[in-house]
Amino acid sequence: MAEIAIILLNMASYVLVLVLVALGLVVVFGMMRVINMAHGELFMLGAYTVVWLQAAGAPFWLAVAAAPVVVGAVGLVIEAALIRHIYRRPLDTILATWGLSIALKQAVVLIWGPASHSVAAPMAAAIGVGDVTYPVYRLLLMAVAVAIIAAVFWIFLRTDFGLVARAVIARPDTAAALGIDTRRIYRASFVIGTALAGLAGALVAPLISVDPQMGLGYLIPAFISIMVGGAGPLAGVLVGGGLVGGTNNLATVWLSPVVAQIVVFLLAIVIIRLRPQGLLGGRDGA
Repeated sequence: MAEIAIILLNMASYVLVLVLVALGLVVVFGMMRVINMAHGELFMLGAYTVVWLQAAGAPFWLAVAAAPVVVGAVGLVIEAALIRHIYRRPLDTILATWGLSIALKQAVVLIWGPASHSVAAPMAAAIGVGDVTYPVYRLLLMAVAVAIIAAVFWIFLRTDFGLVARAVIARPDTAAALGIDTRRIYRASFVIGTALAGLAGALVAPLISVDPQMGLGYLIPAFISIMVGGAGPLAGVLVGGGLVGGTNNLATVWLSPVVAQIVVFLLAIVIIRLRPQGLLGGRDGA
């Protein structure tokens, strides 16, 4: 029973982080039809922000709080210099952001080197689960992830900004004709999406190796989650992330990491074949 509890806790931890990463992707894609291939590198920058600030003597939680600010600022520059020229042109954004991802990885290699870095967990405490123990930081990570996901849903579903943003998603030309500054909404949404990626990377940094390739391990599952759940409603991220993350985690435990990836891809192929718009892609609302 204790082993099952640990497996379920690990699965919940992975799913919540995956949803957090995918949420940033779906905000950007839903708003601007921008397929951001550099999202994994923005996730990576969040982790490297923690490495950088901890090396400078900053406490872990201050570094985590700074990560979305730093990465959001990088996102603001990216939006102004690149993304604003290719709004709602998905095919163009793939090539542009793919090149950007290469540039960001090489910049990290030049600054911090190609070697991996480790981030010490802010707390070493663990709680007992039957005959085994479970790290308190992972439990805290799950709680923080739930709070952030809930906050993003609240912003986009219960605030004036969210109402305007959804209007721009549905009818950008009509929204502009009604006097809505669509440029400002696009910019704000892209910054929110990049900040979420940076925050996710910062939170995960103590659990994985921080290196220039770390973003790829979350970028691909995040994209698959969006395709499975549907890129339209925000709730699609929860469904897709839960299905993809849960399947991947359980298959890794019971089979192997390689077989787990095969199972996830086969599952995604079947769902997309039956539901091309994703499980919730044909629905409106949250």
